[in-house]
Amino acid sequence: MKEGIHPNYREVCFVDLSNEFKFVTRSCVNTKETVKMDDGRELPLYKLDTSSESHPFYTGTQKSVDSMGGRVERFRNRYGKTASK
Repeated sequence: MKEGIHPNYREVCFVDLSNEFKFVTRSCVNTKETVKMDDGRELPLYKLDTSSESHPFYTGTQKSVDSMGGRVERFRNRYGKTASK
């Protein structure tokens, strides 16, 4: 392999800031901070605003648009009909 053309692919610790959920995976992301893991390893740290542990779609707390006061139904009634030519 050529030297100096490949990204720095290594293990990185990702932390969800909304609930402090941590997971380790391999990534090329640039980081400035490190974190000491429970097993003694020191890994680069990347902070996330949301992850699958806190996102409403994955946690099942997302609300359906169809159940929000009939707004979707009013839109369909107003604009859903095709214009006849």
